[in-house]
Amino acid sequence: MLSASRAGPAGALRRSAPQQRPRPTPLLVRPSSRAAVATVAAAGRRRSAAAVVARAASDDGGGPDAATTTTTTTAALAPALVGEDAAAFSFAQQSLRSWGVFGVLVSIVIGGLYVVWIRPGGGLGEAYARGVLALCGGSSPAAMLALLGIFGVAHSGLASLRPLAEPVVGARAWRVLFALVSLPLATSAIVFFINHRYDGAPLWDVKGIPGVHALVWTASFVSFLFLYPSTFNLLEVAAVDEPRQHLWETGVTRITRHPQAVGQGLWCAAHTLWVGTPVMLAATAGLMAHHLFGVWNGDRRLRDRHGEAFQAVKARTSAWPFAAILDGRQVLPPDYWREWARWPYAVVVAATLGAYWAHPLMQAASYGLKW
Repeated sequence: MLSASRAGPAGALRRSAPQQRPRPTPLLVRPSSRAAVATVAAAGRRRSAAAVVARAASDDGGGPDAATTTTTTTAALAPALVGEDAAAFSFAQQSLRSWGVFGVLVSIVIGGLYVVWIRPGGGLGEAYARGVLALCGGSSPAAMLALLGIFGVAHSGLASLRPLAEPVVGARAWRVLFALVSLPLATSAIVFFINHRYDGAPLWDVKGIPGVHALVWTASFVSFLFLYPSTFNLLEVAAVDEPRQHLWETGVTRITRHPQAVGQGLWCAAHTLWVGTPVMLAATAGLMAHHLFGVWNGDRRLRDRHGEAFQAVKARTSAWPFAAILDGRQVLPPDYWREWARWPYAVVVAATLGAYWAHPLMQAASYGLKW
């Protein structure tokens, strides 16, 4: 474009020069680690340039044209995505048949879980929980830690075996096996926690302090907004659609590359403050140990699956929330709010509020099991 707009010998010479074939940008496919680092550095320079434009617009009076220039420039300077767009959902792409199959499968799984594991007097869950408690010498905190440890080993172990198992049995079959092992163990840990969370002498009691309940409620609510984006793919979770190992880059991933660990940390901090017992401390220790291992193991699995594309995403995201944003490696788009204003997050908000209001029902059902 510059050559065509300039007259004279220099312009003619530039037009007559042989044109070199442009080299493809590796970032859009599988960027190398070196390219990833260069991209992040460029992103930081682009962010600085956007800030200059914003300041200039402010000095000029900040009128409508200036605001438009700032927004447009910031959007244009944002680096191209390597990973996937998180929480994207379109009603037009949904199949009633798929969701019907999903409903049937979920009903079968819940029914089977109740009959085999939960059913009072006949399920295996009671014997399992009592057996773990006996092995721990009747110590509720030790049993809580053991139940979470068993779940963590099974859950992360099966996830780590996924690359080896899926080529043999298929992605759907492995997801079914994964669920058949994880769901009963998770149910036992949850029921035991509800039933025994106040065992032992309280270490502190802050329930009567004004503002504490609101703080605990808010932190617990926000923690569920940090659900890992793959959780939203319910059809993949239920193996209706073929499960995939996604490389997310937008939405909550811009804040932290490990939202599940951050959300679990918020939930544990809030509930530890509120409950304040040895069992609660054991639950927090077990949950956070599992999720901190998941930070390392999750990065390892994504690196093995996505290679250099993951290195590019890792270079401009962070495990610690907001760290990449604060040091300039992550540039939030001007319409970042749109990455949150999506149906999956509306469902999460509704489900979280529903779970809070259903706490008395959940506790009553758990107490009835006497695990």
